[in-house]
Amino acid sequence: MGWDAYRFSISWSRLLPNGKLSGGVNKEGIKYYNNLINELLRNGLTPFVTLFHWDLPQTLEDEYGGFLSPHIVNHFQDYAELCYKEFGDRVKHWMTLNEPYTFSNYGYATGSQAPGRCSTWQQLNCTGGDSSTEPYLVTHHQLLAHAAAVKLYKNRYQASQNGVIGITLVSDWFEPLSEEKENKNAALRALDFMFGWFAEPLTSGDYPQSMRSLVGSRLPKFTKEQSKLLIGSFDFLGLNYYTGYYASDAPRNNSVYASYTTDAGVNLSSERNGVLIGPKGASEWLNVYPQGIQHLLLYTKKKYHNPIIYITENGVDELNDPKLSLAEALNDTHRIDFYNRHLHYVQSSIDNGVKVKGFFPWTLLDDFEWSSGFSIRFDASYYSMGKNEDPSSLPYLHLFHLCSIIEILCCFEKRILRSCNLIAPRSFCFVAQEIGSQGPAPSQDVSKTHIANEEAGTRPL
Repeated sequence: MGWDAYRFSISWSRLLPNGKLSGGVNKEGIKYYNNLINELLRNGLTPFVTLFHWDLPQTLEDEYGGFLSPHIVNHFQDYAELCYKEFGDRVKHWMTLNEPYTFSNYGYATGSQAPGRCSTWQQLNCTGGDSSTEPYLVTHHQLLAHAAAVKLYKNRYQASQNGVIGITLVSDWFEPLSEEKENKNAALRALDFMFGWFAEPLTSGDYPQSMRSLVGSRLPKFTKEQSKLLIGSFDFLGLNYYTGYYASDAPRNNSVYASYTTDAGVNLSSERNGVLIGPKGASEWLNVYPQGIQHLLLYTKKKYHNPIIYITENGVDELNDPKLSLAEALNDTHRIDFYNRHLHYVQSSIDNGVKVKGFFPWTLLDDFEWSSGFSIRFDASYYSMGKNEDPSSLPYLHLFHLCSIIEILCCFEKRILRSCNLIAPRSFCFVAQEIGSQGPAPSQDVSKTHIANEEAGTRPL
């Protein structure tokens, strides 16, 4: 494939079935990850390892509510230390949490993902909960767990293992619906409530002022010692970017129930005056807005002290259409265009001083995409899902589908590799082109017209 790094998450339950060291360590789980890490290194792939991607051990959820309780901090620290001890001699890039926003919002405000908690007044068939307090409490404990795991790594393991540790955050980009001051402020609040909710404590030791003002006593407070632990508790920042929205001010209505989902006082829209902000992906929430990645990178540089950044996720999905032939499914020129345009803006951000050091497309293979299951494909390489296909045809077409993306990355090699290690060796580009000449031709357009139109249309806040 030609890539030089592989990002994966470790399952807490696979190593500690009861969630705690006192419940015993699953040696088969340790063996599984040792085999994976060793195989990656043998093949020249650098492991980037996430400790928590939302798969909380059920025993801790049952015992004290998981991240609703401060007890989770010590148990997460113990789990993290087990990983450092077992794998840290070979793993040099750690991420404590992946998208803690998603876990807090969809698990405790809307209830659409595990553990499915939200306020009863929302009538969303949740398992219980309070959307006005629980998302904030869960975020608070996630941040404290992160800080504890980082402190432990830096104090006991970093010097001897020579690794780095960070956290992966997700953010959309928000454009003001109009030039009115109220809407510009709304776009900034939307960023605070999604991105600043985590980035601000990690750089200043407290939540954004807008959140403290609007949420009030429902927002937990950090002690002075906790703030000290949080500030600078990362060597790098992982950043996941997918989509953009228009933001407009939503006047507060005191008669409405309080909820994280409305506390920001922002209305989000995919269109303005009937015109979409960008093409739709298969998921309703995904609006393709490539310039948003540059706006977000420049915003992060300016507001959060120009951290080292890895783009840990970026991609677009499509419907898994069983009526398409294999050849039709593999001819995804829209995804080539997607990465072409996003990488243009990543490179532009690098040229403007943003310290981007790596880029991971989401995802390597078709995956079980949470509540969407197998109904959508976020793939960089095609995976047959039960079709009656000739297996002998899959290696060639499968590889072509991957190469169509790699080929675009290679177009940027001379420019990007001077700043960061993103893509394959040049020799692989020639292989990709040679294979491509035997199959359906990928789009070679660099989308200069698209990019010119985008740059003329909007500017960072």
